[in-house]
Amino acid sequence: MLKAVLFDLDGTLADTDPLHLLAWREVLAPYGFKVDPAFYRERISGRLNPEIVRDLLGLEGEEAERLIAAKEARFRALAQGLRPTPGLPEFLERIREKGLLWGVVTNAPKENARHVLEALGLRPPLLVLAEEVGRGKPDPLPYQLALRRLGVAPEEALAFEDSPSGVRSAVGAGIPTYGLLTGHKGEALLQAGAKGVFRDFREALGLL
Repeated sequence: MLKAVLFDLDGTLADTDPLHLLAWREVLAPYGFKVDPAFYRERISGRLNPEIVRDLLGLEGEEAERLIAAKEARFRALAQGLRPTPGLPEFLERIREKGLLWGVVTNAPKENARHVLEALGLRPPLLVLAEEVGRGKPDPLPYQLALRRLGVAPEEALAFEDSPSGVRSAVGAGIPTYGLLTGHKGEALLQAGAKGVFRDFREALGLL
């Protein structure tokens, strides 16, 4: 019996990936990187910021923190007038009608998560931040913590993700997971363990 629905944030509740791509493009340009959609999908999407800058630039400590802060400030400046993924308002209304629990599980930094949620007018009853958990997706720990906080078993929940990393995290926690085709190809999401893929939440309403 379904009791809870868990959502990723970026690329799932709103199509923010194009804005993240632009912000990364700007901060990485001085280092000689050309961030196009393929580079973003393969090297950035679904990963934690410290891991990204360590992998791409070999940066850690204060220098890495300054670059990350600049990137995220630029993202927030770009992320004005955000709109929810099509069908999301209706999907959340269906969740309320059925009395289901719901929450957001994200690798996004706290300030970004709050910015995006506020822009969308959303106040999830549960918000799990990877930076507070200590391990981010694709590790299953963020989703495992979400399940514990909601008091539900993995098979009593559904998860929605847009990246292979996020799908692996939710599936690793034992949650039936569906992918959204906002940034990655369906094949990649299915290979990561998604039970199915949808263009947006209008197609997913039948799950509730």
